[in-house]
Amino acid sequence: MLIISGLSACQAQSIADSKIDQSYASWMATSEIKRNPEGWTLDFNQKPKWEYTHGLVMMAMHRVWKETGDQQYDDYIRNFIDFMIDDQGQILTYKKSDYNIDRVNGGKFLIDVYNENKEPKLRLAIEELRDQMREHPRNSEGGFWHKKVYPHQMWLDGLYMGSPFLAQYAATFEEPALFDDVVNQILVMDKYAYSTETGLYHHAYDESKSERWADPETGLSSNYWGRSIGWFGMALVDVLDYLPQDHPKRGEVLAIVQKLAQGIVKYQHDSGTWYQVIDQGDRAGNYLEASATSMFAYFLLKGAQKGYLNEEFRNAGIKAYKGILKEFIREDEDGGVSLTQICGVAGLGGNPYRDGSYEYYINEVIRDNDPKGVGPFILAALIYENMER
Repeated sequence: MLIISGLSACQAQSIADSKIDQSYASWMATSEIKRNPEGWTLDFNQKPKWEYTHGLVMMAMHRVWKETGDQQYDDYIRNFIDFMIDDQGQILTYKKSDYNIDRVNGGKFLIDVYNENKEPKLRLAIEELRDQMREHPRNSEGGFWHKKVYPHQMWLDGLYMGSPFLAQYAATFEEPALFDDVVNQILVMDKYAYSTETGLYHHAYDESKSERWADPETGLSSNYWGRSIGWFGMALVDVLDYLPQDHPKRGEVLAIVQKLAQGIVKYQHDSGTWYQVIDQGDRAGNYLEASATSMFAYFLLKGAQKGYLNEEFRNAGIKAYKGILKEFIREDEDGGVSLTQICGVAGLGGNPYRDGSYEYYINEVIRDNDPKGVGPFILAALIYENMER
């Protein structure tokens, strides 16, 4: 399946082969700055809003800056921070009382920047996000609700939004007891969402079993959405950056990393990529999707780089990364580069109601340069490029 618009298969292969040694991380980051001179517009926003997507891309930009030393990336991050956070640490549009776990994802890049400059307003903003998670509603086993408006529900997405931030906070600001909570989030999700039959994770779990999308027996959503599993994979390897080596349950987290890797590689397409609904292959309407593939590339490459995964999974990660270049990357006339074939959004419940059916997942909007694909692609590219040097 070819996604590179207007190019033959031979031309697409040529792009991938001739540019494989080029830094796609910096090329994509520079292209994003050109497309979105104001950082708050990254998620196709018409007005400013503090979103997890901005935090994701800003974290990726920060890593590109650390890798290259190119000041444009630091300037971009700085401009976004100064626009969104005032001198008292108040974050524009952020509302703690929403208890939306998505909103704390931006805390990760704020900690990265704070570690460099110790700017007081950043610490205040970070503490505001930390305070949310002190009060955030939980299910009976301590798992964070995805949002106050989605009671009793844990989503795979939420593991990425909350757990790495809390692990990074615990390591940075010396709150070691928090590591137990971080690990518990992972173990609760693994306990309920993992399928021994498929080796995959269901998108969400409703403890109350009351949602229309939830199985009345298990509380699970019915499908295996690629990006949700990708969020979970990225959460695991990012938490391990901060989880102490001697934590008594570190081994359990590592076992989940290995279990997840084994599960996803079974469904990897010959092109190296993955489908939107990961286990449904070429069923009518299904399509190879860039954000999930980018997340899996990051998960596999980082897992192998850190020694959590063996050579088989390193090779699967390389295959995934090269598959992205062949299937989803488009060189633009202005000299920039685009990532195509990204699912714009998917969730469960809400209004209008999202029922979690196969038909729902395949019919959400598909677009280019969505930050949920661009951010993970940059992160994966950085690991691949360092690995190949």
